[in-house]
Amino acid sequence: MEKFLGRFSPQLYAIVRIVSGFVFLTYGTQKIFGTPASPAPPGGQAPASLPPLLLVAGWVELVCGLLILLGLLAGWAAFLASGEMAVAYFMGHFPRHPLPVVNQGVPAVLFCFIFLYIASVGSGVWSLDSIFRRAAPPAPE
Repeated sequence: MEKFLGRFSPQLYAIVRIVSGFVFLTYGTQKIFGTPASPAPPGGQAPASLPPLLLVAGWVELVCGLLILLGLLAGWAAFLASGEMAVAYFMGHFPRHPLPVVNQGVPAVLFCFIFLYIASVGSGVWSLDSIFRRAAPPAPE
């Protein structure tokens, strides 16, 4: 099994990058555009009335999620997204309880470390960065 999975590790990494970017992107679209609609508690806020910090978070999620999904400057986008998730966890979840399973901070923790890994590896295969890298002429010597 290890040889099989090792053979396809660049493609599996790309799938993790693409899926993580897509899911993160949906958090941004939810905050900015109100879609996909989430079951809001009675008296919940509409996207236009979000506090400025959540609007900034929504745009970071939208833009960085798209860049990670497409593999365009994914390392930089993932680094920014990882930081945003660390801030989100420590501002929004940790004060309630230190354990993510208790304070509903599991997505923030997982996103933070997945994006930190993507930031360290880069875009990989199946990315716009790899297409641009192949298409670029060699540098003069």
